[in-house]
Amino acid sequence: MNGDEQKIRIVQAENLAALVPAEHEWDVFAQLRSLKELQTKDSRPFLVLELADVHAVVEAKIWDNAPEALAAAKAAPLRGPVKVRGRVREWQGRPQLVIDRLKAVEPGETPPGFSLDQLIDPALAAVEDLCSKTLVFDIETVPAFERRDLPASVAAALADNATLKQMEPDAVMGMSPFFGKVVSLALGDGDAEVDDVTVLAVPPDGVTIDPCPKWLRPMSEPELLRAFWALCSRAETIVSFNGRGFDVPFLVTRSLIHGIPARVDLMSQRFSLRPHLDLFELVSQKGRGPSKLDVVCWALGIESPKEVMDGSMVAPAYARGEIVKIAEYNAHDVKATSAVYRKCRDLILRYRSDWQPSKK
Repeated sequence: MNGDEQKIRIVQAENLAALVPAEHEWDVFAQLRSLKELQTKDSRPFLVLELADVHAVVEAKIWDNAPEALAAAKAAPLRGPVKVRGRVREWQGRPQLVIDRLKAVEPGETPPGFSLDQLIDPALAAVEDLCSKTLVFDIETVPAFERRDLPASVAAALADNATLKQMEPDAVMGMSPFFGKVVSLALGDGDAEVDDVTVLAVPPDGVTIDPCPKWLRPMSEPELLRAFWALCSRAETIVSFNGRGFDVPFLVTRSLIHGIPARVDLMSQRFSLRPHLDLFELVSQKGRGPSKLDVVCWALGIESPKEVMDGSMVAPAYARGEIVKIAEYNAHDVKATSAVYRKCRDLILRYRSDWQPSKK
């Protein structure tokens, strides 16, 4: 370290959320969630990193004037813990972390100020075996309230919206995160050779699942939401069918209602393929015809998931306590979505310049 470097004040940040523009440099521990190798217009290499902990997600850059940091970042394990040092500056109205130094935290190493608890969502413990590089998901929802229990002004707003949409009020309730809740979340590994789907399910009050299938995990809605965001934080690509149009906004708002951080941004950059790949956006024909999942499956020669149930049957089935039946239907949707994903991956995505494999 030369004399100029010794004059620079270093401040240890408690977490990523504490990083703000300052004259000094910051030291902070984080999880290396993703890394992109890019070049400037004059062909100078630089890296764009996504750093995360349980408090925040931060984008950082490493320029070619920090060659040791460039090399260390490329060698660091993806989703592993790292210690970084750099400055935070305003760029286009937003704070940006420019890294000067980076060091991977080795397994078993416990530097001062470091704890895995600050990087890893504790909700991951219950579902860590479900972590995958390509996480495919789908949800089922039902009304969370009885209409008669709603305040008069809220009930009136619901009735007006139902009339506008020419739908029954109960159907509107199940489609709105303000009136509905998530009762089933099916999850699968899109790259797996065999469709092994697990469903996190919320049984109706007073209903016990006995016997409980091995692929089904009963839990509360808050537990389900926390598990979903924890798994998203470990995935490289999260795959849905119309997730931008329904599933993700519903999950985000239900998380807001329960006070649960939505830790991964699955809504920004609509036409980006990562972190959220919405297959509906990829294959739909922009209003030229129906593009529902069963239509796409039929066209691609994939078994339709809509043969036993459809969405309109979920709420009545839940009222009858048939949570296992709903979970089975939900699992079929994820199996079909996974099959569509694999066809798109092999026949479309691998030829796109913006579909780059992870560095590891």
